[in-house]
Amino acid sequence: MLITKPYNRERAVEYARTWAMSRNPLFIDFTGIGGNCTNFVSQSILAGSCTMNYTLNFGWYYISPEERAPAWSSVEYFYDFMTGSAEFTEQNGGAGPYATVVAREAAELGDVVQYANADGDWYHTVIITGMDGEEILVSAQSDDALDRPISSYNFAEARFLHIEGVHVELNDDACYDILLRGGNA
Repeated sequence: MLITKPYNRERAVEYARTWAMSRNPLFIDFTGIGGNCTNFVSQSILAGSCTMNYTLNFGWYYISPEERAPAWSSVEYFYDFMTGSAEFTEQNGGAGPYATVVAREAAELGDVVQYANADGDWYHTVIITGMDGEEILVSAQSDDALDRPISSYNFAEARFLHIEGVHVELNDDACYDILLRGGNA
């Protein structure tokens, strides 16, 4: 039976701020081979949820470079999984973090921003790691950034994904310390 637990925004932000300018050795770096932005945001969301969904093809998980769900590292599949697009909701069994699209004003620390170009292609995923007055600050990889103002990006459209919570089987969140340290004791 699944239960819902809160998403730990502080852990997600701490993870993102810790690893924005370097790479956690627990995960492959896709920079230069398709981009690392969504992989990095997935790691950050994992730090705040400590729950993956291992449903083949429709889940959200990372075991190795060869064993990972499309939603782990693809902008569009990440969106589909997190927002529960029909095909994903029917197939994934419901475990893992989940989000709703909100207005910019409703976005919080630990939420996700995705950018589209003028052709409507969604191409970049970042995580909100700070606020400076009305300015949202984000952290990202591929084009590494730590607390970069959202206004400094060139995009045609942005969508804001508010992480609502995490559907889980009972667990102890032990993965957080391992993730934050990059696997080192």
